[in-house]
Amino acid sequence: MTVLAVADHRRGELRDVSFELLTAGRELADAADTELHVAVVSGETETFADELNREGVDAVHTVDYGEEFNHDVYAQAVTALTEDLDAEFLLVPNSVNGLDYAPAVATRLDRPYASDAVGLAYDGTLEVTREMYGSKVETTVDVTEGPYVVSIRSGEWPPAEGVGEAEISAFDFAPDEDAIGSTVRGFEEVGGGDVDISDADFLVSIGRGIEEEENLPLVEALVEATGATLSSSRPIVDNEWLPKNRQVGQSGKHVTPDVYLAIGISGAVQHVAGMKGAETIIAINTDPNAPIFDIADYGVVGDLFEVVPALIEEFGGEPPSV
Repeated sequence: MTVLAVADHRRGELRDVSFELLTAGRELADAADTELHVAVVSGETETFADELNREGVDAVHTVDYGEEFNHDVYAQAVTALTEDLDAEFLLVPNSVNGLDYAPAVATRLDRPYASDAVGLAYDGTLEVTREMYGSKVETTVDVTEGPYVVSIRSGEWPPAEGVGEAEISAFDFAPDEDAIGSTVRGFEEVGGGDVDISDADFLVSIGRGIEEEENLPLVEALVEATGATLSSSRPIVDNEWLPKNRQVGQSGKHVTPDVYLAIGISGAVQHVAGMKGAETIIAINTDPNAPIFDIADYGVVGDLFEVVPALIEEFGGEPPSV
């Protein structure tokens, strides 16, 4: 019995959720009194393996085939490795890639599949915590019969740290070439721009409180003064004031910056689901009862049109007239 966690990478870089997956996997392995094995498929596997060799990892397996994600390759490789290790638990990210191949693997192995987990517990029976109705309701599901396949939501576990001493080995994998029916030809950024807010250390995020598009330069001046990256809640994107790639939330991107400054954002559950993993959350809102203050480490009850200019000046910038 082992826990097998499959890392996620894109365009030559491991995704943050890969390291969060290690933490979730280690917790589950401890509960089941077993080992945590990690796999990385395709790409620069040797480099990725070294990065994934964190504290708590017992073994790292590499599968060399192609450079980018391919459904047919992953479905075959992950199935074969799971069977070879006799892994009781298969953990994958609840990402675009993970959601692509995990159901196929579960079907091939005839296993139950639980998606979008935000919590895991094991005491002879696997208990998966999930959120429903736009994260308004938290539910627990008892998966009574294993082995198991589970995908975990990003931002719910801290990333694994430290340098591990796991053995790194190449898995002998020969795919059925006739079953590989597609290849990756390239990538196209959605929503325009080349900024990936999920990689930012400091996000300044704006919501309905900005009132109108003409007031955006005020927040952009704060972004420039602090060296932050601009992001937003969904209404700003729906109004086409910012492109889709700037949206944080359940229908946008999950982010885990060191600092998340929410300006004029009430804190709806759909938005909070995408940023609650930030290390430090600061909120500015006129409503002292705004839900965002329930998760904020620091809060300012005040008018953003007074608070933001003062912050710009404090960081040596020049507030624009709005």
